[in-house]
Amino acid sequence: MTDVAAPLPSSRTHLGVQVLLLGERLDTRRLEEGVVLATAPLIIRAGRAGHAVLFRYGVVVLFNLDPMEEAVFLTSLGKLVAEPLPVQERESAEVVIAPDGDDHLDKEGRIYLSDACPERLQLVAEVLARELVLEHYETRIARVFDAIEPLAASLARGNLRRLKTKDLLVQIGEVLLAEHRMVGRVQLLESPEVLWIKPELERLFVRLEREYDLTARDKALDRKLEVISDTAETLLDLIQTRSSMKVEWYIVALIVLEVLLTTYDMFLAN
Repeated sequence: MTDVAAPLPSSRTHLGVQVLLLGERLDTRRLEEGVVLATAPLIIRAGRAGHAVLFRYGVVVLFNLDPMEEAVFLTSLGKLVAEPLPVQERESAEVVIAPDGDDHLDKEGRIYLSDACPERLQLVAEVLARELVLEHYETRIARVFDAIEPLAASLARGNLRRLKTKDLLVQIGEVLLAEHRMVGRVQLLESPEVLWIKPELERLFVRLEREYDLTARDKALDRKLEVISDTAETLLDLIQTRSSMKVEWYIVALIVLEVLLTTYDMFLAN
């Protein structure tokens, strides 16, 4: 969005922020480059005058790196990424360091910080990383939701023959995997650990969380996951019941056949 506000005082510094989802996991323990400024989440110096915040669930947030520095830094992280995405997902933001003001967001979504201490950068990075991961899983779950709808429609039409156990197991697996990664790794609704060190940043965290609507979106995603899981399990139960009935009919048919063969043998013997 075009900035139509009045020019900012020269004492203010603008930091470009890039948020990237590189893969399913990032092994920060093997990181060999950069000066560590703080942990939980890990923040290091990067480039000439930038910073990088790294998260084990595969996200890196870069502050004030030019394109060349970004490319070099991401290349150095390549060996630390497990299950890298075919195409990295990316979001951008803008941070303004304004010593003459307080921590807030403006109408254009710019994030104003009173200073660039590691704790403030960590907090901003935590919220931006959660937002990107949430968007990623919203897209994935939407695909699963769309894929399972035709299966439910088949059930509504009474057409159980088109329901396949393999398809349902794939959908259930996707749901379980998404729930595991969202709850076990990202912990969207947990308070960032940096607030234990700087509780005075709680107000900034609340503002950022509201700006990106993390709580409401997480609840909506939970409801969608629950619907998908319930639908898939119901369909799977029906398929298993149908399979059990087939087995029972096969057994009945074999018994009838055996009775007929026994009767035929007795008839020949007489």
